[in-house]
Amino acid sequence: MDDHDVLAQRFEVHRPRLRAVAYQTLGSTSDADDAVQEAWLRLSRSDADSIENLGGWLTTVVARVCLNMLQARREEPVGMHLQESVVSEADGIDPEREALFADSIGPALLVILHTLAPAERLAFVLHDMFAVPFDDIATSSGARPPQPVNWPAGPDGGSRGRPRSSTPT
Repeated sequence: MDDHDVLAQRFEVHRPRLRAVAYQTLGSTSDADDAVQEAWLRLSRSDADSIENLGGWLTTVVARVCLNMLQARREEPVGMHLQESVVSEADGIDPEREALFADSIGPALLVILHTLAPAERLAFVLHDMFAVPFDDIATSSGARPPQPVNWPAGPDGGSRGRPRSSTPT
């Protein structure tokens, strides 16, 4: 087995997660596959032996490719077709109805995601769906990590706009 085959095997271990990140960010399986393929091409052209965290490196590449694709979409808006709801109005709750309802939430989430800026969409997907900390998202997307808010102290020593704690600290 040559180095290229070993690298392909290492990549295939990460493919399902990369495709999930790309799909949740882009909302299209074909675009997600394109983003993952671009990550493979970039990996195959790089010095893979010098990459310490292959999963993190690939996630960063896919995230940046997705951002580029979303920014290109903003320049040429494309209409989005939403499937009709498959949930019936029947009374009572049963597992099949619950499953159908859960499936109908996907298009609504896509509508919300399409209203976000590309960087916001990526941050939402990585944080809320894959539990990636915001500091790591900021690092991988090239943005600054969020800074803590320093509330100005009021005349009574408490923070303005927030109630004072009744218990001493």
